[in-house]
Amino acid sequence: MTDKKPFYITTAISYVNGAPHLGHAYEQILTDVMARHKRLDGFDVMFLTGTDEHGQKVAKTAEDQGMEPKDFCDKIAQKFIDMTSQLNISNDDFIRTTEPRHYEASKAIWNMIKENNPDDIYLDKYAGWYSVRDEAYFTEGELTDAADADGNKHKLAPTGAPVEWVEQESYFFRLSAYGDKLLALYQNHPEYIEPESRRNEIISFVKSGLQDISISRTNFKWGVPVPDDDKHVMYVWLDALTNYITGVGFPETESESYKKYWPADYHVIGKDIIRFHCIYWPAFLMAANLDMPKKVFAHGFINVNGVKMSKSVGNVVAPQDMIDAYGLDQTRYLLMREVSHGQDGNFSHEFAVQRINSDLANGLGNLAQRSLSMIYKNCDAKIPVPGDFNDDDKKLLNHAHDRALEAVREECDKMRFNRALEAIFKLVIEANGYVDAQAPWGLKKTDPQRMETVLYVLAEVVRVLGILMQAITPESANRILNQLKIGEGERQYAHISKDYMLKSGTEIDKPEGIFPRIDTAEKAA
Repeated sequence: MTDKKPFYITTAISYVNGAPHLGHAYEQILTDVMARHKRLDGFDVMFLTGTDEHGQKVAKTAEDQGMEPKDFCDKIAQKFIDMTSQLNISNDDFIRTTEPRHYEASKAIWNMIKENNPDDIYLDKYAGWYSVRDEAYFTEGELTDAADADGNKHKLAPTGAPVEWVEQESYFFRLSAYGDKLLALYQNHPEYIEPESRRNEIISFVKSGLQDISISRTNFKWGVPVPDDDKHVMYVWLDALTNYITGVGFPETESESYKKYWPADYHVIGKDIIRFHCIYWPAFLMAANLDMPKKVFAHGFINVNGVKMSKSVGNVVAPQDMIDAYGLDQTRYLLMREVSHGQDGNFSHEFAVQRINSDLANGLGNLAQRSLSMIYKNCDAKIPVPGDFNDDDKKLLNHAHDRALEAVREECDKMRFNRALEAIFKLVIEANGYVDAQAPWGLKKTDPQRMETVLYVLAEVVRVLGILMQAITPESANRILNQLKIGEGERQYAHISKDYMLKSGTEIDKPEGIFPRIDTAEKAA
């Protein structure tokens, strides 16, 4: 359809210094759920993810492993590409910053900044404390003093990464000229940074005064060459942030994809890189005279048993470990259900099993299984013909057709997926209560017409739940809809309505369980 409203959403691009972990998976799933939600709501969605492959850290890691940087990047990038398949991510494009199209885009934004604001890029010398791990310079005041086991003193960045004193010629971007413009952006568009706590953090930082930033390097070669001065390569953040417009066709600003999708509706990022996305990125775009993205959403981290994931602690969880332990859709559900809007989340095996069994196996899964099994057994394996609906029937159907979708749409649009799932499971709980109260298993002999009405209402609620759960648990939700013989073209939010209720007489196959219970004795991921 050509009349669909466009919606463009991106993840941060993952830095290729190691294999994907649960934090990467969380961001991918978080963004995927929003993309799927918007598609279900009739939007023309563009969903971009990818990998960030330049910089001194990558070059050094490749050298340490006896590899050329590009070969190293190819190896690690493939792990992230594989992760999108493992997690059933519905991205429309996967961008790598080593692609020719991205070199072209990065050089183009550099030139546009120079053309539009010639004084904003200038050559000077830089001396300061630099963290290779963070790809960032830090002021003396941001550093902490530390000592190793031998008593040798050294300095650490706020992230805990080691820093070294670096002096080199560099091109600078005049970020100091954009403080007032950035504050005006935040004031005029309070929705630009979410959650609000992150917005306050950025406003405070900008008000404290911005320093010009180095945007090129000469002490390594693994990067996009600076236009007209290939002695320099671009600082990784100018290169990396540009991926968001590369993915929709920049520098061809008159192309159909660029005009349709830019500015982005959502950049979904981790809270640790919010300054780059909410200060550097809009300033670069202002300088290049390009439109601002509409929103940056900064999510929290996933802790394991209350402790931040760390290689040194040994608690890093790989996405495939979670999938192997619980199942793909169960993993997606856990991560969306247990993490509040923009906050840190916590993973523990014991709670994961409890949540999966109570919500998915005993809740939604049991509702679908027993409802459809009774229809298969007592109604000749056909969707029954209902009689007149009584007040209890109407109450449950109204909840399904009106209140549930309204709540899901409102919460998902604000990326509050845990609250959207709370709304969905209120319907599950009400429907399970309705089964117990109506006791259709006892109506076959005493009032078969009433039995058919009750089972029809239950099947219709299961249909609605199947549609609503597609963004979170796509495979399982579609299995539910398949069992009800719902056509592929009738699975949008628009079909949650009395106008699309189940057709009586539709034959169904013998129902199969969707969410098996997990044995509490199984080992943790």
